[in-house]
Amino acid sequence: MRHVLSLLVENEAGALSRISGLFSARGFNIESLTVAPTEDSTASRMTIVTSGSEQIIEQITKHLNKLVDVIKVVDLNESDHIERELMLVKVMATGPSREELTRLVDIFRGHIIDVTENTYTIEVTGSGDKLDAFLRALKPDLILETVRTGVSGIARGGKATRI
Repeated sequence: MRHVLSLLVENEAGALSRISGLFSARGFNIESLTVAPTEDSTASRMTIVTSGSEQIIEQITKHLNKLVDVIKVVDLNESDHIERELMLVKVMATGPSREELTRLVDIFRGHIIDVTENTYTIEVTGSGDKLDAFLRALKPDLILETVRTGVSGIARGGKATRI
């Protein structure tokens, strides 16, 4: 089963390396990883998407909690949460395909953020499923390049992960 783990970690050099090393040393896969500073300059939030049974996720969580750099670990799957991902897609946009692409971007509530004579660069934000659906809706031969940020997640409501 897919799990989204939200970690508060010390904002120090080597923290990311030690955490990703833990996954690699134990043969756990990281499907997505995002890291950024929080409102507290001494801490960063790390969002890790991984898969495994409940026992494996429990084992991962226990190992993470043993690391000195890790302040707190929360499995967002244990409660309602919101996930978002950002994708930038550069596509060929010439002739009649320009209008068709513009309509498709509007349907997916995306934005055309760069326009050249022959290309559009499109920004789409949403769940991974939405981004996948957008890519499927594009003609494959139009796609020049795709970049995705990975998942960012947060608990719904008043629940907050803090130091």
